[in-house]
Amino acid sequence: MTDPQIAPLAGYTVGVTAARRADELGALMERKGATVLHGPAIRIIPLADDSELLAATTSLVEDERPVDVAVATTGIGFRGWIEAADGWGLGERLIDRLRQAKVLARGPKAKGAVRAAGLVEAWSPESEASAELLDHLLAEGVEGKRIAVQVHGEPLREFIDALRRAGAEVIEMPVYRWTGPADPGPLERLIEAVLVGQVDALTFTSAPAAASVLETADRMGKLDALVEQLSDRVLVVGVGGITAGPLVRQGIPVLCPERARIGALVRELAVALPARATRFTVCSSEVELRGQAAVVDGGLRPIPPAPMALLRALAAEPGRVLSRPALVGVLRRHSGREFGVDEHAVETAVGRLRAALGSPSLVQTVVKRGYRLAVPVG
Repeated sequence: MTDPQIAPLAGYTVGVTAARRADELGALMERKGATVLHGPAIRIIPLADDSELLAATTSLVEDERPVDVAVATTGIGFRGWIEAADGWGLGERLIDRLRQAKVLARGPKAKGAVRAAGLVEAWSPESEASAELLDHLLAEGVEGKRIAVQVHGEPLREFIDALRRAGAEVIEMPVYRWTGPADPGPLERLIEAVLVGQVDALTFTSAPAAASVLETADRMGKLDALVEQLSDRVLVVGVGGITAGPLVRQGIPVLCPERARIGALVRELAVALPARATRFTVCSSEVELRGQAAVVDGGLRPIPPAPMALLRALAAEPGRVLSRPALVGVLRRHSGREFGVDEHAVETAVGRLRAALGSPSLVQTVVKRGYRLAVPVG
């Protein structure tokens, strides 16, 4: 049985694709024992430098027609919009225009930002869901109304299109737009780590980041290989359904917490990832395979990548003998190299595996046949 003192994510490596709040997300995972690899998939354009937001804000305050409804979708986005408008000398005019509108806030953080700006929200959905917000607007009737929607970096196409089909004039405010990373190197290295089995879970906090990972893998010529890994071996966790969209459309299963919060994401991950562990008994020792480690009789034992690849192959059918040529194939797939990997490399990796496990007897040599885990055979 695993020692409860072992952190739930100890022995696992988790990839973080976020740009905003990446340090906070990584710290939460590390406190639960994870090793974190960061490959930011997007870059946030500073609001003060965003010409599109400036143009949209200027148009909103200079148009003589009133705004009937204003929708605040995120706290940080709404607050940043007001601060950017202040920097452009448009802050007071923007607040005056919004004060004349009926303001709706998607959740508590957006509500707090609205109130901090000196405004009062007219309504906010208990579910914090855009869908409930849309239903409320449509039920009240939007035909002929001008509605300003603070777009929070993720696509709100269904929301906006539904309002337009119902007869509303929708003004999109593109708050904190995202583009690809300035330096794609860290993201490319994270994708490579996923492909060679060094990442056990990959996390996403925005739909643009998910789309960027897929686009980057496609540019690298490795999209199919990445989708295969994310559909099977790697646990993919998204902060919410919108975030998961680009991945789901590729057929990748995505685990999402009930509440779209990074704390909830980490808690979900800390339960789901250990639940996937392989467990078996070898020589009366209880063994649990984690991502980059094994728990042997309650003790965590880190295992280097090549020996871990052999252990996973042996554990696929505990007790079955795998020949040296078969294990050469395992190491070649792990390393991505067809040459320079031979039976001597297998012997070396087996030696390192036995040392890492702390008990040489757990991996048994079967003379002239190969290696097996030392489980009873009937």
